[in-house]
Amino acid sequence: MIKNGKYFVPSLDDDRDLKDLLRQLSAAGAGRPVDKDGFPMGPWTPELLATAISEIEANQAGIDLRTVQLWYQDNEKGISTENIRWLARVFGCDDPTATSQWQKELISAQARLAAKRRAQRKKSIQRDPPESSDAAVKSNYDLEADFPQGLSSDKLLAPKWRFSLARISDGLFSRASPLDLPASVFASTVALGLSSHFLGIHSIVFPQANGVLKQVGYLWAPNWTVLFMVFMPLYLAFVSDLVIFWKSAGRSQLGHKDEEKKGGDIWMRKVEAFSVTYWSAFLVCLPIATALQWIDRCLTPLLTGDAGDYPIEWARLAIERPEVISIPEAIAFTGLAYLYMGVTFFFFFVGLILLFTLVSDFWELAREVEPWADGQNQRQIYRVGLKLMDGIFRCCILGLLIAICMKLQSTFMLSSAASIVSWMASDFLSVLGDHEKLNEWFEYSMPTNYSSLLIVLATCTVFLYGSVRIHAAFSLQGEVVRGRYRRKRGLMLAVIALLVIVYVLIGAIAGFSILLCIGLMAAAYGLIYPSIATWRATDEGDKQIVS
Repeated sequence: MIKNGKYFVPSLDDDRDLKDLLRQLSAAGAGRPVDKDGFPMGPWTPELLATAISEIEANQAGIDLRTVQLWYQDNEKGISTENIRWLARVFGCDDPTATSQWQKELISAQARLAAKRRAQRKKSIQRDPPESSDAAVKSNYDLEADFPQGLSSDKLLAPKWRFSLARISDGLFSRASPLDLPASVFASTVALGLSSHFLGIHSIVFPQANGVLKQVGYLWAPNWTVLFMVFMPLYLAFVSDLVIFWKSAGRSQLGHKDEEKKGGDIWMRKVEAFSVTYWSAFLVCLPIATALQWIDRCLTPLLTGDAGDYPIEWARLAIERPEVISIPEAIAFTGLAYLYMGVTFFFFFVGLILLFTLVSDFWELAREVEPWADGQNQRQIYRVGLKLMDGIFRCCILGLLIAICMKLQSTFMLSSAASIVSWMASDFLSVLGDHEKLNEWFEYSMPTNYSSLLIVLATCTVFLYGSVRIHAAFSLQGEVVRGRYRRKRGLMLAVIALLVIVYVLIGAIAGFSILLCIGLMAAAYGLIYPSIATWRATDEGDKQIVS
């Protein structure tokens, strides 16, 4: 029978469940256009059925291919009431009477499927009594059509709250505004800077062994000012923005729309898979890098009156200048400063772990998408992956700038220069032949060099992992996508390599300040460039990426 130029199959009105009925109608080609001889033009496939539903004029939202694919699988997924409406129009050939009959038949078939699944669970529960209570509750809420609006099985079966460092860490970056955490870090830095001014240690010159008056004030140390006032807040803001995007939009754009309600749980399971890593970062940053370093570098020298292998700076100034700041004041201020440093750097490593988790999640989702089945899916993977890589690139640039700040200050304290500005200016002019380079270096212990090296290694590891994984995901989508990303990745690698070279050569060669200036300009360009590239990809991607 033909209706509106399509092959019509009358309502069967039998005892088949929804899965069997859908397979039979698809094989028969019900609702498909007919050829000149009146035969249907082949059976329905998930791709063809998804296209037909999306082309219905009244269906503004369309439908995802993976949703239709799950209809054909032998699982417990039903079909929502809204999608049954569109499916009935397809099988009813856009005839109002036939559509009404098929809508009634599909709803009845869905009820039979639900009853069949519940009966199977009941038998399973009887064979496995210990899990009967949970299974009985869950059995009533597995099918999509069985959920009342606004109600989910997650709310019914939600576990009791338990302490999880991984969940808390994720919440710091994603449960509020992306500016909350950066603003808190910035405000704390301002508070410490004002406190140093009130204590009189914000700008202090102290005579070194060579007689040069060296600037050792708190506000002159870039690893306490520029690092925590500029680079760290920007880093935290970029990580927060990226995690919020991924949880709210990124996963749903790549994942199955029927699983959006469960997306948060899937993400949290992946976050909690790194629980040991979060605890490792916590133990390294607070008990070791904070408490032990403060005791060794500040508390012990202040109590004994002997700086030992460390130079005199604002943290140990009370040893030589008790009239400026007393020992108790110095102990209290340095304790707060080091505690703030440890907590902030814990946030830094949490950000790296989240970026690693995010890339891993993207890779797993991208592998499940058919590369050429749907051109829209291909473009979506490219856009989402490009946004993720841009954010990771920015974060890694800022991570390397943080390490550079730390090494600049520690290397300056080993030099015989009067201030960090004059030290860098002298190095710059010495290459031009207009100034004599200072060659005298002091023998002090500088554990900050080791800490900054760890930051460089961790940052580069996350960047390389993200670059490789996202490149692999793009490779699954074809040569066009892979070629566009390859050009962009080359520039990213060049900027990261330049910053690593700058870090390594600080204080090691004459003229490192010139290379530092070039690196800072490249970093500034790199922080802006990903946004420009994303706009261009959005404008031109549809023209160059084809399905």
